[in-house]
Amino acid sequence: MANNDINRMKELNELLAKASDAYYNTGVEIMSDKQYDQLYDELEALEKKTGVILSGSRTQQVGYEVSSGLQKIRHTTKMLSLDKTKSVDELKSWLGEHEGFLSWKLDGLTLVLTYDGGTLTQAVTRGNGEIGEDITANARHIIGIPARIPFTGHLVVRGESLMKYKDFERVNEEIEDGSKYKNPRNLCVGTVRNLDSRVTAERNINFFAFNLVSADGFEENSFSARLGWLEQQGFQRVYGVKVTADGIEKAVADFEKAVSENEFPSDGLVLMLDDVAYGLSLGETSHAPRNGIAFKWRDETADTVLREVEWSASRTGLLNPVAIFDPVELEGTTVTRASVHNLSIVKQLRLGIGDTLTIFKANMIIPQVLENKTASASLEIPSVCPVCGASTEVRTSDEDVETLVCPNKDCAAKHIGKFEHFVQRDAMNIVGMSTATIETLVSEGFVREFRDFYHLDDHKFRIVVLEGFGEKSYQKLADAVEASRKTELSRVLYAMGIPNIGRQASRLICGMYPTADELEKLMVTELTAIDGIGEVLAGDYVKFFADEKHLTEFRNLLAELEIEEAVAVNTESAIAGKTFVITGSVHIWKNRNELKAFIEQNGGKAAGSVSSKTDYLINNDNTSNSAKNKTAKELGVPIITEEEFRELANA
Repeated sequence: MANNDINRMKELNELLAKASDAYYNTGVEIMSDKQYDQLYDELEALEKKTGVILSGSRTQQVGYEVSSGLQKIRHTTKMLSLDKTKSVDELKSWLGEHEGFLSWKLDGLTLVLTYDGGTLTQAVTRGNGEIGEDITANARHIIGIPARIPFTGHLVVRGESLMKYKDFERVNEEIEDGSKYKNPRNLCVGTVRNLDSRVTAERNINFFAFNLVSADGFEENSFSARLGWLEQQGFQRVYGVKVTADGIEKAVADFEKAVSENEFPSDGLVLMLDDVAYGLSLGETSHAPRNGIAFKWRDETADTVLREVEWSASRTGLLNPVAIFDPVELEGTTVTRASVHNLSIVKQLRLGIGDTLTIFKANMIIPQVLENKTASASLEIPSVCPVCGASTEVRTSDEDVETLVCPNKDCAAKHIGKFEHFVQRDAMNIVGMSTATIETLVSEGFVREFRDFYHLDDHKFRIVVLEGFGEKSYQKLADAVEASRKTELSRVLYAMGIPNIGRQASRLICGMYPTADELEKLMVTELTAIDGIGEVLAGDYVKFFADEKHLTEFRNLLAELEIEEAVAVNTESAIAGKTFVITGSVHIWKNRNELKAFIEQNGGKAAGSVSSKTDYLINNDNTSNSAKNKTAKELGVPIITEEEFRELANA
């Protein structure tokens, strides 16, 4: 039996080491946090049972082994992991008669910052607790890390770098190599350790200080007060409250209620002794300090039956598997779907329709499949894309992660941008049609071309049951679509997304050729004869309508619409034929778009940049140092206010 235990410990160490390496060094998860914790707890129990701790045991590790190209830095003091519990009673017992500070356990990448003379001199990742990586260049682009602080002595602070859920979704959607990140923490790790600091700047990483390690001459002994002082120095700090044993239960409950509204991922709480000196006097074990303890959420789980796996198409071509199952109640909400992330995880879970799944919410927010109890492995992997019908491909990343991909470059899911343009206010003006809604409609196969927006009623009963929809949401969307049917031809032309043909060019063209039949057949010479349409625009226009697919889409769309007569352009106005550029804020007109519309309706042209052809720059702040003001002054272009423009137009 002892040999079996030892062999199992070896196996567990290998599994945990592999998962940890993938987790920290590649940004790819090969098992869930819950699975990792279960294996870790099993290993710890076997070590206690046998009295044996194998060389390199994961219970003795506190971070990851550094394996990137970043410079390695040895920490001045070893960074240990807190012991953890899932019991509120254990938190009470641990705190005893002392006062504590209870805060979020933020789920990101721990950093150690050093300041000297009021300036950030070094930022190092936690690494394996003894050696981290120098990410100072990146730290200068992380929100919440001040470049300079009032305190000029030697200061060391620890905190967590992490990513908001909304930024995670935005950035993850832009990743095109099939290696999407599973959660905000992994994307944060990959970003902070990226060798290009521009990547860090673009991804909105945040830093929250959670411990003042040292500050020369600063004598404050209260843990919470020290964090307050860091806030005065310009740091973002972790949110927390002071507690006693009597108040812990209510405090934990308050945090638990707030999880669902949190912008940042959190996988539990941290309880620190508020008396810093007393906490440090307690010392530490071989892998954990005694001045604090971590509280992990006790994940609520529920068993359900898998009914469908939906392969959701994205603009990168990736087909993302989503498990659809019988409704279950978790953490106070009804859950019916959970992302399975990629083809590799589908295979690991051995999914099959009708299987019994155990579901939980990671960090009490994101639904995940914990295990498949029946593991039939009978799921059929789709051979065609659900959006365009093209044959799918299985691709394998450098980390051996398999993904299912639609290789068709013309797949509607890859052209979300054209649908975003189509629904915007200056185009078809479908109010309330957000990017998320468009992505859902496209991935479900309801929208493949523009005309499909006007046939959503064909899919009503499927739309109303989708996550985020319902009868009211659907009806509101349907009403907005219906309202957009009555429109001007110039809006339709602009909505088609013809390269370089903007709102103004669309108005000019439709003003000269006011029927759809004429628009389809225009030649370059006819277009360039229109004042304001040059060779490049004309060439792009003709090329667009020469494509049979574009022409068919245009005709199909027009069949759904009621074209209204365009508002007549006042060619006799005082500003007819003049070119204006608008910059800065406006107050007479509601916004710049309304002012542009007024200019165009009165025969003028609203350009985007100042040039020698500009007649006037409209700017209510003549003293502004904006680029447009500078250019106008250099070229001798008059700068006028809205009031002066109104007087000019009414002359």
